[in-house]
Amino acid sequence: MYNLNFEFLLPYLHQFFEASKITLQLGVIIFIISAILSVLIGFLRTYELPKIVNFVLSSYVEIFRGTPLLVQLFLIYYGLPAFGLNFQPMTAAIIGLSLNATAYMSEVIRGSILSIDKGQYEASYVLGYSKFSMYINIILPQALRIALPSLMNSFASIIKETSLVSVISIAEITRVGNQIYSRTLRPFEVYLTIAVFYFVMTYTISILSRAIERRSSKWSL
Repeated sequence: MYNLNFEFLLPYLHQFFEASKITLQLGVIIFIISAILSVLIGFLRTYELPKIVNFVLSSYVEIFRGTPLLVQLFLIYYGLPAFGLNFQPMTAAIIGLSLNATAYMSEVIRGSILSIDKGQYEASYVLGYSKFSMYINIILPQALRIALPSLMNSFASIIKETSLVSVISIAEITRVGNQIYSRTLRPFEVYLTIAVFYFVMTYTISILSRAIERRSSKWSL
């Protein structure tokens, strides 16, 4: 009979907290980069562009959405050095997760832009807005408000997906948990503790998301 015992984890708690800081820092950096890139790419894919540019952007989105994130990390960290591109583990993690998250988030932005009522476009032309200024001043602000819940969900997903960077030697919470497990041989307690840390982080993001949504709904009145 397996007896649960969490007391042995007390000396390791500081390691969990330090690792969770790395997880959060990594998640925030990746989310900020992905948010900026996704707005740019999502906007460009709704704009009239040369076919070659649209093809490149579409191919990027489909490739990164259609292949496993873990494989992408391996290609960036282990594969690119064959071509002379060497990245530190943290840099490789940021590049890999940012490119992956951007592919998904840009589709959210694109869908939000396309959901704006056509009357908004017509009214903008009547008011004398150029196409670019119409997007910047009228369409994008509305699209971002529509996309906000999905973007915050993406933020929570990014936090969970940082667990994959443990395979490239980054001491985030999953890797630290694996090291503690290898010393203690108590898998259930260790991985349950890891799950609690992830849940607290993602649930905090959910609370923040709901607060931002309430505030943005007041602004829209």
